[in-house]
Amino acid sequence: MFTVFTVGRIIFGLYWLLAAFNHIKNHKGMTGYAASKGIPAPGVSVIISTILLIVGGLSIITGYMVFIGLIALIVFLVGVTFTMHAFWKESDPMTKMNSMINFQKNIALIGALLMLLAIA
Repeated sequence: MFTVFTVGRIIFGLYWLLAAFNHIKNHKGMTGYAASKGIPAPGVSVIISTILLIVGGLSIITGYMVFIGLIALIVFLVGVTFTMHAFWKESDPMTKMNSMINFQKNIALIGALLMLLAIA
């Protein structure tokens, strides 16, 4: 079971690091998107979210300070989920559907992180 857990931990951690890499690679686009959602200081917000993703991903992969990494990811997801994916504010049906899918995914990830927090 240890091997299965380790492989799962690496896959789950890489998910967050890939998201961080996407934030870095597409910083300008992410900043513009955050600005369009009314996020204050969007450039700084993207940098902070990138740091939270890196801290969380690395802590899960390495097993070092996992509690802090999980909290970082929960903070990231709560902030992003209710601002960037507020589907109830959207009028365009396609945008609303995409936002709802991402909202639901993020809620599920928050649930998974809370379960991991219980065993960290």
